[in-house]
Amino acid sequence: MTAYIIRRILMMIPTLFGIMVLNFAIVQAAPGGPVERMVAQLTNITQSDATARFSGSGGDFAGKADIQANNINSIYRGARGLDPEIIAQITKMYGFDKPPLERFWQMIGNYARFDFGESFFRSERVVNLVLHTLPVTISLGLWTTLLVYLISIPLGIRKAVKDGSAFDLWTSWVIIIGYAIPSFLFAIVLIIVFAGGNYLHWFPLKGLTSDNWADMGVFQKIGDYFWHIALPVLAMVISGFASLTLLTKNCFLDEINKQYVLTARAKGLTERQVLYGHVFRNAMLIVIAGFPSALLRILFTSALLIEIIFSLNGLGLLGYEAVVGRDYPVMFGTLYIFTLIGLVFNLIGDITYMLIDPRIDFDRRDA
Repeated sequence: MTAYIIRRILMMIPTLFGIMVLNFAIVQAAPGGPVERMVAQLTNITQSDATARFSGSGGDFAGKADIQANNINSIYRGARGLDPEIIAQITKMYGFDKPPLERFWQMIGNYARFDFGESFFRSERVVNLVLHTLPVTISLGLWTTLLVYLISIPLGIRKAVKDGSAFDLWTSWVIIIGYAIPSFLFAIVLIIVFAGGNYLHWFPLKGLTSDNWADMGVFQKIGDYFWHIALPVLAMVISGFASLTLLTKNCFLDEINKQYVLTARAKGLTERQVLYGHVFRNAMLIVIAGFPSALLRILFTSALLIEIIFSLNGLGLLGYEAVVGRDYPVMFGTLYIFTLIGLVFNLIGDITYMLIDPRIDFDRRDA
């Protein structure tokens, strides 16, 4: 197992490198950027300033002359836009005065030391932004995965025992409907109904804690936290438990029909003893071992949209705002962290499989 783990860790390096190369190339080809955004902002500011001065002058000749005189020393030069020297300073400030290849290797060298630089527009180091937002995303993923398992495993076992019954049929319809509804759409419905939309105002609309959270007692803080996280987690759970429920059911059905179950029944064991004493241990191997992968899917699929809808300051929302605002250090930093988390969780999933089922040997397979 040790050799396999070392090989997987070494494989993370070229994987990370390839993902960063691909995304860096896409960003270079995409229109717009931080320089263009800053130029547009400065242009709008100077245009607005000129308009305000002209309006205040009453539109007379003296006012126009004043505007013209001030614009001689201004960074804005009318229809010609910003002074080229100012644009050159902005380009150098963001590091775009260097060739793309040089900027890429500089970024890779910094990222190898987990130095993600400073945000272009937030005046804060990217690593601090990531450390501040990552607990929110991990919190959503852990609670959602835990609830999904607590719901799916008992429901899947019950469906396997009652296979073909009325209970199995109507729960299958519920699962299909829940799986068909996107988490973000269900989140909007929850907001409309329970968060001050058109009906009830039982839950807060945004944030993970109240404004006076620091002044609360310990139990008040716990209650306030679960009050804020209830709707986001519920929206993620609805669309996440279907596949795990069906997996649990199929695993139990497969084990129930095996010879050792018939032998256990022939020995006089009750159905409960057979189910939880023999079948459960074997059927749950793949379900339990898939916990890291399930958490990873939830983090990469549902968390992003849920954070945006509920205004939760998580890593997904941070990355989304960075993409929209062309904040490249934050964008590449969050991508690097997300990719690293994904690779680590995949490795943990494989290790979990080997620990739970000794028959799985990745070293022998690779050989």
